[in-house]
Amino acid sequence: MHILFLSDNYPPEVNAPASRTFEHCREWVNGGDQVTIITGNPNFPKGKIFPGYRNRLVQKEKISGINVIRVWTYIAENKGFTKRTLDYLSFMVSSFIACFFVRKVDLIIGTSPQFFTAVSAWGCSLFKRAPFVFELRDLWPESIKAVGALKNSNFVRLFEALELFLYRRAFRIVSVTRSFKNNLVQRGINADKIIVVTNGVDLNRFFHRAKNEDLVKQLGLKDCFVAGYIGTHGMAHSLETLLYAMSKLRDHPCGKKIRLVLLGDGARKRFLKEEAKKLNLTNVIFIDTVSKEMVSDYWSILDTSIIHLKKTELFKTVIPSKLFECMGMGLPILHGVEGESADIVAEANCGVLFEPENVDQLIEKLMYLQSEPAFLLSLGRNALESAKKYERTHLARQMLDGLNLHKEDQNT
Repeated sequence: MHILFLSDNYPPEVNAPASRTFEHCREWVNGGDQVTIITGNPNFPKGKIFPGYRNRLVQKEKISGINVIRVWTYIAENKGFTKRTLDYLSFMVSSFIACFFVRKVDLIIGTSPQFFTAVSAWGCSLFKRAPFVFELRDLWPESIKAVGALKNSNFVRLFEALELFLYRRAFRIVSVTRSFKNNLVQRGINADKIIVVTNGVDLNRFFHRAKNEDLVKQLGLKDCFVAGYIGTHGMAHSLETLLYAMSKLRDHPCGKKIRLVLLGDGARKRFLKEEAKKLNLTNVIFIDTVSKEMVSDYWSILDTSIIHLKKTELFKTVIPSKLFECMGMGLPILHGVEGESADIVAEANCGVLFEPENVDQLIEKLMYLQSEPAFLLSLGRNALESAKKYERTHLARQMLDGLNLHKEDQNT
């Protein structure tokens, strides 16, 4: 089978959509299928083209047996609604045009979070006479409403109408959470065409290892209890909560050896660095995005990983993809997200929960983990065991098996 996959993000970018797309496609190719990716030139999240690439009309390369076609897009930093929308729209147009030069396609997948990519995939499916699959990674535009980035009600209604149009036209919808599926069913989408394939972890890359002592020394973390957040520093993540906790811990007798590492980039990173400076947070270390190959070294230096999102109803339906990487690394998790992902942590007994945006609860849980090394160790062991259920090879095959079923039902 020849699968055409449209994704706005792809390696060497290191965000969740890029990783999931690459790891699934790699497994499909290893299983004997042909995969062509249409994507942009790597620039996320800073809006700067990665070394070795140029924003040309078309560039082609092959990565792990996957045919990759990179198209021109309007490059914008990952902040500001207007410029980001222009970025999304330009990829929609460029990827649609590129589809015409890909021959003999059996299946076309468009992935969110932004659904202009799915618009392109749907349009291409009409001309290619191939089934269109919508991979649903985020309830967009609901998610940008939740963080206050979209307030114009006319835009909201327009985007929601387009969203429902795409769901109805899809041959299959691949949802990354059960909550997303429930949301769509409540809005009238046929449950039979929705399959749930959660995010997962590549256990060949993310596995338990000893602390990288060179990094520990370089960052001045020897004899410290290290908490860390690794990922996008965006509006949805409300990472100032972590800074305010560290401000209080700095002067607490039991908190003087606790350090916070924030690794990544995003729309709020500049604000966070300025806020840390105002608070004189000498116990917080900011690190820019590193390559996928180096991420696991930074995971290794943590004693606990913090996962956090704003306190809002919508985020009860999401499962942050970093949760599974933490499991693979055997890291105890401080989980500040309510809903479905909290249920996973509780069921696996691989972390402790705190209320999102609750500074005092975060401090309480952080200090408890620091004071209970045996408990911390047991959480890490449970994380490693639970990671096996979310191994990427199994999930990739599960997704493909789901897409191969009942092809006669397409367009229903």
